[in-house]
Amino acid sequence: MSPDGTSGSNASARLTAQSFLDQHPEVATVDILLPDISGVVRGKRIGPDQLPGIFEEGAAFPASVFGTDVTGDSVEETGLVWELGDADYPCWPVPGSLVEVPWTARPSAQVLLTMTDPNGTPFFADPRVVLQRVFDRYKARGLTPVVALELEFYLIDRKREDHLPPIPAISPVTGARQATTQVYGLDELDDFEAVLADVANACLVQRIPAGAASAEYAPGQFEINLTHEPDPVRAADHAVMLKRAVKGVARAHGMNATFMAKPFSEDSGNGLHLHVSVLGPDGNNIFTDPKGGKLGSPALFHAIGGLAETMNDCMALFAPTANAYKRLRPANYVPMSACWGYNNRTCAFRVPAGSPAVTRIEHRVAGADANPYLATAAVLAGMLHGIETEATAPPAIDGNAYETEQPSVPKTWAAALECFERSEFVAEWLGPEFRRVFHAVKEGERRDFEAEVTPLEWRWYLTTI
Repeated sequence: MSPDGTSGSNASARLTAQSFLDQHPEVATVDILLPDISGVVRGKRIGPDQLPGIFEEGAAFPASVFGTDVTGDSVEETGLVWELGDADYPCWPVPGSLVEVPWTARPSAQVLLTMTDPNGTPFFADPRVVLQRVFDRYKARGLTPVVALELEFYLIDRKREDHLPPIPAISPVTGARQATTQVYGLDELDDFEAVLADVANACLVQRIPAGAASAEYAPGQFEINLTHEPDPVRAADHAVMLKRAVKGVARAHGMNATFMAKPFSEDSGNGLHLHVSVLGPDGNNIFTDPKGGKLGSPALFHAIGGLAETMNDCMALFAPTANAYKRLRPANYVPMSACWGYNNRTCAFRVPAGSPAVTRIEHRVAGADANPYLATAAVLAGMLHGIETEATAPPAIDGNAYETEQPSVPKTWAAALECFERSEFVAEWLGPEFRRVFHAVKEGERRDFEAEVTPLEWRWYLTTI
């Protein structure tokens, strides 16, 4: 049974796929996509003749796909490998996600999947299911979170030795590499106009509601904003599809795109910023000041208080890799403490300038390497936790938070994972079994990473001590 409650023999689902193929007879292959816990898009490539059957009967993937680390290795401690006999579970197409893929050499298409257990229950370790569970708690209170995600990335040279750092891509227009920081620079957009235009076209073809690209705070760095969406699960779907589109278009142009949190030691990291407002049962923004002022409502302050209380519990979701902690540096547009302010980008939680009707919170903590489903789930859970418990927001920060606030985020991956593992908040809102599986995956990944001897260690220590 599919996650929307329909039977796997539902003929209308098959007709959806067949109708798409009839409209696009040129399609030669279809990628069926299942994003894992790390946000890595895994899947299979099938022939178009197989697609109707998948819509009708589902696609089989082992549950252990959600027990793999970022390298693709299965982590036995998750309990999703041998304990289950590495059994296949059914995965179902996400409605509305079957689209053309315009960047491939052969005409192709793709569709997102979500997993259930054999009884049709949404699978607890599927990140999409984790976010849906949080969304359901909003709906039970008559509330609608409206979410928009912003993603930063670098375009880098495709030719690189494994032991050498990346370098910015060569401009197809000038034949040169960008070497200066020109935030919001138009020349920088011109340099990569063909790439960005193809990304925009891919978004149009795949119905990804993306805004314009902007040059960011480093050579070769760009940001694309997604529009506000009253379904946070769909908003995260769009982010996953956008990342795949950016990477695919970049490859088609002979370069790579990276969403790595800190690919360059001296340049800005890549962030994932989430903008969230909440509509009440009457359809009005509950963060709007009821007196018509610009300061916001009590619900806004409670939501901020909830985010502040739960930020460290969720840092392992916002910063899920070893590299992510190299992004957490003062004076680098990355929050170091659970503080907030009006129109203040030095804070973790920013209330952007604008009319009272569009009052929202911008959550600025996560790196672009975070899983969009899990980062969104953590943010929404923290906000609703704050609203339900009437959490107290800390005083708003004026000026430079890096100078006035002491860093309070976990300083290491190990510390963040320890905080996550013992968090009752994570267990309550995201599920105790999910907490166990995510911790097992990332703790295993961390141990493997820290066991690796690096070229820097050879350079520093091999003959000096």
